[in-house]
Amino acid sequence: MIATTQKPKFDLFNPTESHISLRESVSNFAEREMDLQATEHDEKETFNLPLFKRLGSELGLFGITIPEEAGGHGLDPLASVIVHEEMSRFDPAFTLSYLAHEVLFVNNFYYSSNKEQQSRYLSKVLSAEWIGGMGMTEPGAGTDVLGMSTVAKKVGNKYILNGTKQYITNGNTSSVFVVYAKLDSINNRKTTAFIVESSYKGFSVGKKEEKMGMRGSPTTQLIFEDCEVPESNLLGVEDGALTHMMRNLEIERVTLAAQSLGIARRCIDIMCDYSMRYREAFGKKLSEFGQIQRMIAESYADLAAARALVYQVASEIHPENRSSLGAASAKLVATQMGERVSRNAIQVLGGYGYCREYPVERLHRDSILLSIGGGTNEAMQKNIVSDLRRMYT
Repeated sequence: MIATTQKPKFDLFNPTESHISLRESVSNFAEREMDLQATEHDEKETFNLPLFKRLGSELGLFGITIPEEAGGHGLDPLASVIVHEEMSRFDPAFTLSYLAHEVLFVNNFYYSSNKEQQSRYLSKVLSAEWIGGMGMTEPGAGTDVLGMSTVAKKVGNKYILNGTKQYITNGNTSSVFVVYAKLDSINNRKTTAFIVESSYKGFSVGKKEEKMGMRGSPTTQLIFEDCEVPESNLLGVEDGALTHMMRNLEIERVTLAAQSLGIARRCIDIMCDYSMRYREAFGKKLSEFGQIQRMIAESYADLAAARALVYQVASEIHPENRSSLGAASAKLVATQMGERVSRNAIQVLGGYGYCREYPVERLHRDSILLSIGGGTNEAMQKNIVSDLRRMYT
């Protein structure tokens, strides 16, 4: 018999030892530290800042996608997907604040900034001495980011910003933001990015939103009234922000999709445990009834399909490789799936699912934001068709 060498099995979800170790450490921390506090902060609508700091001090979870020579971990977007999936199993709201800091600021800032700017800010946000956020959405311009009306005018060696940003995650906890604005006139469709510190003259935080879900993650307005920004805080070049804005939206979309994966995984665990081990009706375990089997089976199959898509897309994204079609598709599929699965979990648990004894009602409320943030699912459908049109015409 001729000996053959078996090709090592490739794991889409854990392709390297680094990914395996990362998943294990984040999963253990999330289950041990995040699960019990999630309900309290959801009910009080408060942000757990001490726990957030521990993500850096104990797990080193800031700068996942930043090169090692710059103080990060030199990992890929797939690693970021792992972190967001595992943490969202227990507290999607807390994870959303992590996403705003890690993806919307840290990743965005690093790949858009120069060495001098990095020397001033990077160590502070990688250590979580400072929390970061991003100001893009406005009261009259959400998905249509090119319709924003915040204006920046060059005056001497400063830019003067005027406008309001809406629905900003970490708005009242962040010390620094990446902020997008138009130069001089709202008729200018081009976009420019700035680094804005919360201490700058003319900057203030507006009202804190009262939300249906993601209540443990603060959402506020940012207000700029003749806000003075040094010209050294221009990110890139004037009218040059669109490219890095769209590039960062892609990793944002796959990490938002990963949050839906985490929500669905937890909901499936709960509905299976409840229906197969504990709950009986008419002398049978609940899972023996066809109607319940359908909800469990379709939930599991939907999750498996969405998870494969999200991880495949994440494996293809890097700073030099765009994947607009893939990111939009992953977000569309995964966030719709997350809502279906969390709703199924409520139905399987019945009255217990509707009450707060089990976390599925909180997970369902949290899941709904994911089809809105990072570009609505309707925008994802438009983007997918636009990309396909370019391929077929």
